[in-house]
Amino acid sequence: MLPRPVPPPSRPLVVSADEDLLDDVLRVLAAAGTEAEVATGGPALRRAHREAGLVLLGADVLGAAPVRALPRRPGVVVVAAGAVPAPAWAAAVELGAERVAVLPDDEAWLAARAGEAVRSPVERGWLAVVGGACGGAGASTLATALAVATAARGEGVLLVDADPWGGGLDLLLGAEDAEGLRWPALAGVRGRLAGDALLAALPEAAGVHVLAAARDEPAPVAAEALAVVVEAARGCGLPVVVDLPRGAGFDPAAEAVLAEADLALLVVPARLRAASAARSLVAGGPWSAARVVVRTVPGGLSAAEVAAVTGSPVLTELGHDRGAPSRGERGEPPSVAPRSPLGTVTRLLLGELVRPERAA
Repeated sequence: MLPRPVPPPSRPLVVSADEDLLDDVLRVLAAAGTEAEVATGGPALRRAHREAGLVLLGADVLGAAPVRALPRRPGVVVVAAGAVPAPAWAAAVELGAERVAVLPDDEAWLAARAGEAVRSPVERGWLAVVGGACGGAGASTLATALAVATAARGEGVLLVDADPWGGGLDLLLGAEDAEGLRWPALAGVRGRLAGDALLAALPEAAGVHVLAAARDEPAPVAAEALAVVVEAARGCGLPVVVDLPRGAGFDPAAEAVLAEADLALLVVPARLRAASAARSLVAGGPWSAARVVVRTVPGGLSAAEVAAVTGSPVLTELGHDRGAPSRGERGEPPSVAPRSPLGTVTRLLLGELVRPERAA
């Protein structure tokens, strides 16, 4: 399912009964080019809290019953004038605030944050998740090829390696020596991450930004860190392709991205054991909505037989590419030429993902 257009954000909501603090906050928002909606309780507060792109809570109202009754949501900032007492910090954490901004020291940050919240929205990039039913299925190659094919259309794209023991997707792009961050450097990210800053810090090859696993420090990718990285790129309009570990089933990181995916692809070699493994993944688990891509093998099952074993319809077949191994050894990206096996499949996949007006 493709993401719907993002509606324009409403005005920031400011909640405070401190007139001096309110004046300071409104002045900062005016400098950021926006006006605020002010509310302190009742239906107006609940509506604005639900709809606002940014919610600014004065430290003076954190203990008020109407504020404490509000549900947790992203985009909440507590604003204070001067030192913040310990109870206010505790209340900010309880409300899920992303930051406590202390004025006047944090005025520049608050203005930038407000400007970000009211900026003209960018259509979110799509998310494709690729995994293999077993080791050696070819999922990493397909994920990389899909990213390369997207970049070949003139779009930016982020390729995320969520398989810490796969050797690193930068190898498939010939970018193993390129400067930039790998997973260990981002393993602890939480909350929000600026998409443009993320992309600027990553290696790029063949038009693809890649966040790869580090070969010298393999470690599982935390679900929250993966979600933050994916959201940062999608939030600035970039498509994202995530390569999951082989056979990833009820892994928290896998579940997090599969739940958000516009297209989930499970690559299944045309062998009975691989098809049987795929059946266990799609039977009511996080892969239940995945589309099956059958990688043909000599003497293997037919697509119809794979569909019968897995209990899932086959989206397409990926034929054997005799030149793929040698290209990989030379550090060349997968070929997505129009008549190549990967070119044929990625063209079909992009047809599933890309809106007609974007493809034009």
